[in-house]
Amino acid sequence: MPASPSSSAQAAREALAVRLTHLRKDAGLTGKELSARCGWHPAKTTRIQKAEVQPTDVDIRAWCAACGAADQADDLIATARAVDSMYVEWRRSHRMGMRKTQEHFYGLYAQTGVTRAYVSNVVPGFFQTPAYATALMEAITDFQGTPNDVSEAVAARVARSRFLYEGGHRFIVLMEECVLRYRVGDAETMAGQLRHLLAVMPLPSVSLGVIPFTVQRTMWPLEAFYLHDGTRSVVETLTAEVNVVQPRELADYRKAFGELTKMAVHGNAARALINAAIDSLG
Repeated sequence: MPASPSSSAQAAREALAVRLTHLRKDAGLTGKELSARCGWHPAKTTRIQKAEVQPTDVDIRAWCAACGAADQADDLIATARAVDSMYVEWRRSHRMGMRKTQEHFYGLYAQTGVTRAYVSNVVPGFFQTPAYATALMEAITDFQGTPNDVSEAVAARVARSRFLYEGGHRFIVLMEECVLRYRVGDAETMAGQLRHLLAVMPLPSVSLGVIPFTVQRTMWPLEAFYLHDGTRSVVETLTAEVNVVQPRELADYRKAFGELTKMAVHGNAARALINAAIDSLG
């Protein structure tokens, strides 16, 4: 598994490694003795205990059996899978296409009361029009070389927009002005997307702020991130989705969102920037 850029994921891996190490010590086994019982090289035990490799389900069951603690295997496997979900490569999650990933996000938004989103590259999924989502997903699929199920994935992504209108959900969005100017799809697609932003702005569930090009920066532009009820931050990188749950890191994301909010304009000023972007399309 590649090293995660998030200390949340690494800290969780290390915590799992500590639990396994304590299990071995409680059984009175040395690393070599445990390795012999499991039937693998002692170097593997060392790497697992140092959190350098993620143990598989089979590894964990063998480890627990060797320590006379088979009853703990299921809990440790569940923990390991939770760690694994903190850093998910896009190519891995899209290996069968993008639809399932979009359905996963649908479930996440269904459970979230307040979503705070900061975007510096593309319009957030719950605001996307079908044409914009199609252009974006076609580009992602081509780049990743994953199966093309874009039409199904777009339908699943656009379905998220229902939460703007029902269920008492709130969406507080900060958008760099460049997002209004980056041309995803052709001019008609982009104009339709920008007009859609104007249409959703008056909704009671929506707060949309735009950070102008000309603002004096007190916070530098960041990667896109989505805070779900303040208890989880989903950070989107080129290659992976990083799920941040560590309290210290979450506090940093909440602080960053607060600083970015101070630079954003809302209401008529935000609408003026969107209309200017529409006019620039000719």
